[in-house]
Amino acid sequence: MHVIIGLGNPGAEYQRTRHNIGFHVVDALAHRWDIRLSRRSFLSLVGDGAWQGEKVLLAQPQTYMNRSGEAAIKIRDFYHLALSNFVVVHDDLDLLAGRVRIKRGGGGAGGNRGIASLIEAFGSKDFVRVKVGIGRPPGRQDPADFVLQPFTRQEEASILAAVDRAADAVETLLSQGLEKAMAAFNVPTETSV
Repeated sequence: MHVIIGLGNPGAEYQRTRHNIGFHVVDALAHRWDIRLSRRSFLSLVGDGAWQGEKVLLAQPQTYMNRSGEAAIKIRDFYHLALSNFVVVHDDLDLLAGRVRIKRGGGGAGGNRGIASLIEAFGSKDFVRVKVGIGRPPGRQDPADFVLQPFTRQEEASILAAVDRAADAVETLLSQGLEKAMAAFNVPTETSV
């Protein structure tokens, strides 16, 4: 089974914010794979189904970003999964808006408290991440405020393309493996700004 966890915050007030890009990618995958995210379980909104003959579970933790690990650990423990079964999709301030990058393990949370929560809960950094760039805040704006704001009109086109590209990256990860997915997606694209 593959578990794809999109990080974000629950509630209408956060729906269009930069920090919720992981939720948007999971929504895109649910649409592509005809999976309904309608069940509340594991402190998450989940939907399960199959893609290319493999069982998949899509999850959007409802714990708020900073406690995402609490939801992920419930999924891991219930299904007795290894970290290699997980793909985590999240926003990244250090990538240009619209850029997608795949990473496994290494490094830290990069200031993303959702990733920090997952590392703490799993007791390891060794899980695959699909990072979607949202860019740095302008001027001296606090990054915590920046991630909780909606995308500007100028950003929307590149972000919508990045959501599709991140969904493509997840599909490539599942069908062709980490190395081929990284080779295909860890390069700049025309949609990056």
